[in-house]
Amino acid sequence: QVHVVESGGGSVEAGGSLRLSCEASGYTYSSLCMGWFRQRAGKEREGVAGISTGGDHTYYVGSVKGRFTISRDSGKNTVYLEMNSLKSDDTATYYCATALSCPPAGSSYFLLGNWYQYWGQGTQVTVSS
Repeated sequence: QVHVVESGGGSVEAGGSLRLSCEASGYTYSSLCMGWFRQRAGKEREGVAGISTGGDHTYYVGSVKGRFTISRDSGKNTVYLEMNSLKSDDTATYYCATALSCPPAGSSYFLLGNWYQYWGQGTQVTVSS
């Protein structure tokens, strides 16, 4: 069983920055595919960013491109989401998710929640304008 824990959420003013962290434990065979999702109040969950097992391919939803950066520790199941130039629309609960394998390179499935098997409990990000 893979256990996923997020940290780093909080409150920030618009234009500010936050860094989310996620650690997946309980799986030692290989690197997991990892991604960040968010759910804003009254809206469906959406994929925010995904990263391949080697960290060489990253994927973003259009609304965060150029502002958010996903990265991971080499050889580890730890992933980060650096969020800059935050907007009030970024206010949401952010979830880290992991999958035992990654979709093919270039696939939109990196941002599809159904691809991922294990999820964290979420961390709240609140951006005030």
